[in-house]
Amino acid sequence: MDDLVASAISNWAPRFTTNGVAVSDFERITSGLEHWSDWCEAWSAVAAEHRLLAEEAEADSRLRSAGQHFAQAAVYYHFAKFLFVQHPAQMRAAHTEAVRCLDGALPYLDPPGRRVEIPYDGSRLVGVLRLPTGQGPHPLVVMIPGLDSTKEEFRTTEALFLERGVGTFSVDGPGQGEAEYDLPIRADWEKPGAAIIDAVTRIKGVDPQRIAVWGISLGGYYAPRVAAGDERVKACVALAGPYNLGACWDELPALTREAFRVRSHLPNAEQARAYARSLGLDGHAPSIRCPLLVVAGKRDRLFPWQDAERLSAEAEGPTTFLLLENGNHGCMNVAALHRYKTADWVAEQLGAG
Repeated sequence: MDDLVASAISNWAPRFTTNGVAVSDFERITSGLEHWSDWCEAWSAVAAEHRLLAEEAEADSRLRSAGQHFAQAAVYYHFAKFLFVQHPAQMRAAHTEAVRCLDGALPYLDPPGRRVEIPYDGSRLVGVLRLPTGQGPHPLVVMIPGLDSTKEEFRTTEALFLERGVGTFSVDGPGQGEAEYDLPIRADWEKPGAAIIDAVTRIKGVDPQRIAVWGISLGGYYAPRVAAGDERVKACVALAGPYNLGACWDELPALTREAFRVRSHLPNAEQARAYARSLGLDGHAPSIRCPLLVVAGKRDRLFPWQDAERLSAEAEGPTTFLLLENGNHGCMNVAALHRYKTADWVAEQLGAG
């Protein structure tokens, strides 16, 4: 097993299974992997098995099963591409399948989902809207991915909010998912955040007075930037985000640094390192006046937990800081200790249920 495969497994293994990959499939895919160049193909092969199950179920009019199989295939294709930036053609082919499978799942999910495209900066931001059953208008949480996550990864997290009466809008922002090819990563997420909130608050069934933002990893930086710059945000969750990305640069895995360079549309590592310093909350954290929940793990090997502590201390509004002693990056290895609390907290802040 080469260093890149070992790094991906050691840093993110709990994330794969927490977000929808069957343990048996994860072991089957990764146990025989020796070279990073084989990563995408190995994941895509098993993803195709789940896609075939989805297509068979759809042909038999077993539509609930079709939705579940399509959604699982989308997650597998997503993990095939998530950091595979060294091989752009393979990465994009897997990504195309991830998007196609998720689109296929949406009408069969419970509750169903709807693809929403938001014109932005000469391109578009694409999100998935899901609203709880029952009479609206419903509160909504905008779910913001990180550097290597996308909307295809969020089904298990969406379910927790939906069960509590909170709608979800999982969106690919600049440098993420469907937008990463046209729009580079940007620091000033209050701007794409405003465009996203403008769009979702115009959707029938969404209560424009009850909007929250949730972000994980680099999204745990983006979400506070949105909250700092938009008073329409009534609650914010920052899960495992950096205070300043550049300050963490030298400790980041090589896969992460290269993905940041590629998705920032920069030609070399030196420029990527310099650009990473612009992604910071200095001067912005005190502008966060809505309720803020900050979640971090003491064993996070990407972003130090002290970054979360600093954000919590500097935010102007009411803040809750949840520090998990054994939590890794994203606290995926201790999901039960924060995911339910987070969903309960958002529902309470937005008056859901």
